[in-house]
Amino acid sequence: MKNHTKIYFDFFEIEYDPVSGWHNCVSEISGLPAVDINHIDCRGMGGSKDKDNIENLMALTREEHEKYGDKKQYRDYLKKVH
Repeated sequence: MKNHTKIYFDFFEIEYDPVSGWHNCVSEISGLPAVDINHIDCRGMGGSKDKDNIENLMALTREEHEKYGDKKQYRDYLKKVH
């Protein structure tokens, strides 16, 4: 499990089973089952660890991550929702 996903899961007490996947993790936008933990303010090419904090992480569906993830024009919207 990636460090930022573990930070999010630990904070929200979300269970993870390596066989069946994520439990009780829903998108902060739609409430649908989430499959991605998105960095609101992206880490960039170097993968900066200082962005791995709960204020900068949110659960999204794959479709939402593709639509909103790493796009500056949606950053304020994502912060407001989070």
